[in-house]
Amino acid sequence: MLEERYILARERLQELTEEAALEAEYQKYFTKYARFLLLVCDTTEAGRVGKQRRASLEELREENHRLYEDILPENYEHSYANPAYAAKCFEEPYGKILCVLAAEMQSTVPFAFEQNVEALVIRMELFLEIYGAFVCEKEENGALPKAENLQETIAFYMSDYTRWATEEKLQDMLLPERDFALKLIEGDLSDPRYLYFFGEYVTESQERTWKHLQELPAETLQKMADTYTEGYRIGFEVGNKDISIKKTVNIRYCLGFEPMIKLAVENFRKMGLQPTIYRAAGNLLQGRSVYRNGYYGAIPNKQYDFDHKDDQGFVLDKRLIQIRMEALQEGYEAYKEAAAVFGGPAVVEVFGEDAVPLQEKKEAVHLSKEQQKLTVEYMAAAGELQNCYIKGEERSFTIISFPVPEIGKDYEKIFDEVVRINTLDYQLYQRMQQIIIDTLDQGKYVIVKGMRGNKTHMKIMLHPLSDPAKQTNFENCVADVNIPVGEVFTSPVLKGTEGVLHVSRVFLNELEYKDMTLTFRDGMITDYSCSNFEKTEENRKYISDNVLFHHETLPIGEFAIGTNTTAYVVARKYGIEEKLPILIAEKTGPHFAVGDTCYSHAEEVAVFNPDGKEIIARDNECSLKRKEDMAKAYFNCHTDITIPYDELGEVSVVTEKEQVIPIIIEGKFVLEGLSELNLPLAMAENL
Repeated sequence: MLEERYILARERLQELTEEAALEAEYQKYFTKYARFLLLVCDTTEAGRVGKQRRASLEELREENHRLYEDILPENYEHSYANPAYAAKCFEEPYGKILCVLAAEMQSTVPFAFEQNVEALVIRMELFLEIYGAFVCEKEENGALPKAENLQETIAFYMSDYTRWATEEKLQDMLLPERDFALKLIEGDLSDPRYLYFFGEYVTESQERTWKHLQELPAETLQKMADTYTEGYRIGFEVGNKDISIKKTVNIRYCLGFEPMIKLAVENFRKMGLQPTIYRAAGNLLQGRSVYRNGYYGAIPNKQYDFDHKDDQGFVLDKRLIQIRMEALQEGYEAYKEAAAVFGGPAVVEVFGEDAVPLQEKKEAVHLSKEQQKLTVEYMAAAGELQNCYIKGEERSFTIISFPVPEIGKDYEKIFDEVVRINTLDYQLYQRMQQIIIDTLDQGKYVIVKGMRGNKTHMKIMLHPLSDPAKQTNFENCVADVNIPVGEVFTSPVLKGTEGVLHVSRVFLNELEYKDMTLTFRDGMITDYSCSNFEKTEENRKYISDNVLFHHETLPIGEFAIGTNTTAYVVARKYGIEEKLPILIAEKTGPHFAVGDTCYSHAEEVAVFNPDGKEIIARDNECSLKRKEDMAKAYFNCHTDITIPYDELGEVSVVTEKEQVIPIIIEGKFVLEGLSELNLPLAMAENL
């Protein structure tokens, strides 16, 4: 039946390319994407007979470019997938409708390589149904179809296939037998042609990354894999969680790192964990975002991702949210045994790509206030449901970062430096960080002030310790869930936490923020701004969309002091400060996280530092609401914002008796026993 649907749809697409049933621009649109879908069909059929495996590297490069060329920056200005161009070509709201449809057709490329014919067919049928509506109305009335009817067609597509898509997504996350990517990783990695078998966009960057890893000494590559997998194991250990009850680990990474991932898979299996490796979602049914959550290749066009991040808003309503929740409930119930033994993600992040200034386009789909509210409610409910089946108190994670070639001419040197940073002596940092923690635990609150134009002036309230001999506020974080070392962090008391947090320039989740300012009262954001755009409302929307994630406000979920001065100096030496991922950047100065605490959904689990003291600061006034209303307790986001050492005037702790104990003054650690942390900083002054 499915094969018959595929053949019929393919034949109809072929016929379409030879028709002239519509006005010129509309016919041009449908012909273009019909030919694109036929190209995807050709790729599917080539995969069936193993044609790609016999192709040369150059042939694979050419095929990959053809599949993605429509949305590449050099072509995007005249692509119907560009909301601004679509609006220019078609009257509203048809431009918006056809732009959303174009992006959904572009999402079919990976299905050809996975041989996921059903995922391809349902999108071919959607395309043909929309085309049929145009042709029918043209023939009968000489007019365009009613926009609301087209919108209804897409809404039915969403409602009809949401359950199926949700089940596929859960299967990919929970079931090791869904091993499309794993088979490629465990195959022959000696030839870069394998990179093109995933169906992701591939550039010189992925090939060069692969080449560099292939050329590394075997012991270095093994050390990278060991650091990554040990971080995951230690995360369970320090979190007082039993890894032996887990059977699966989810690996997320960027293409090119397969030589390391292959070794990591072996390491995880020795721990009793089978890998699940799923593709980052990029379609209406499974979610579209500017962030990659899964495995992925090169990003063809960040502006394209940004333009389409809210495409669901075209049809999002309470009914669709209800369908999604029901589908999620049914899916988790169907795979509850697999969910119970799911350990959590092990993530390899990359950094170094050139910053891309993003344009907020009025022609793109944007969520209404009501849709933003629905999205927030859905995320809260979905997070709560997930925690019922994948218990927060039982799961863990780890994250590690490496640079990609776009970071610059010193790529290989920087890569080697990052390997060194990721493998620093955690015991040394553990000892020095304990000195900081012992000092902080004397305090009632902490003061953080900026300098050299940084306007930060924050007061952070700490939890009272009823038994200082057995209790602490700060976790001594070394190389476990967040690699590399080092930071000490806490969940502040919200009441009384107040002030202004300011950074001159920061990158958060690959987006740049200039002159970002957040104002807090009782630990909650009361105002926010940046200077990315000319208009105030555009700057506020940028932060609201990408930092607050449509919440009216967020709490401070974390306050931390980063101690990795080595990473800071490496960044200064090679001029890559603005390219550091938050994973490393957060270790290069004090930072604040807005959103949930680091102990989200696992607050009841007792956590201890190496000195045996229990970390009691696992809750704040927001997370405590879980005891009455889970929906009000969590925000399902956590974004770290770091003040670099060279903008840091002061970090001091103030005791109950108002004694001020300095920890950092003018970017230097001043406590006895921390002189080693200042050695790299002294080097930085000479750079």
